[in-house]
Amino acid sequence: MSKTRAAPSPMVAVADLPTPLGPMTAMATAQGLCALWFDARGRAGASLPATDDPDHPTLRATATWLQAYWAGTEGDVPRPPLDLQGTAFQAAVWAALLRIPRGQTRTYGEVAAQVQALTGRRAVPRATGTACGANPVGLIVPCHRVVGANGALTGFAAGLPRKQALLVHEGARLA
Repeated sequence: MSKTRAAPSPMVAVADLPTPLGPMTAMATAQGLCALWFDARGRAGASLPATDDPDHPTLRATATWLQAYWAGTEGDVPRPPLDLQGTAFQAAVWAALLRIPRGQTRTYGEVAAQVQALTGRRAVPRATGTACGANPVGLIVPCHRVVGANGALTGFAAGLPRKQALLVHEGARLA
């Protein structure tokens, strides 16, 4: 199960993992995967832990999950343990994202409505989009499956071409 914390846990391991769309950098705390980003070395720079450790159990589990994702069989392997660090609202949005099935998309408004139904707290599409943008664990927490109200591809930290490629890979119908 995922853990979400407001207080950051220290990163203990980092590894670059290959994907067909370029390397992703995975980062782990003692509790689980805390980040999985395309272009992380350029984005995070000196804030990455000094120790590359591709043999760390969480990072090995992440590599296995990514291989299964690209093979279309990620449902057959356990998701690596997650240590998502954010606000309660972000955690609610990320939990909603985890419910979006492979090959499907949801609008920011639909995700906001789901968050509101789950939490009883008002959620708006713009705030939901901001929380999606703060998602620290790309692909596994599938923010790439969230689209604009008209189905248009919008907002993805790794770039819209990668978002489109991920959705095409999953067999999603695009507007």
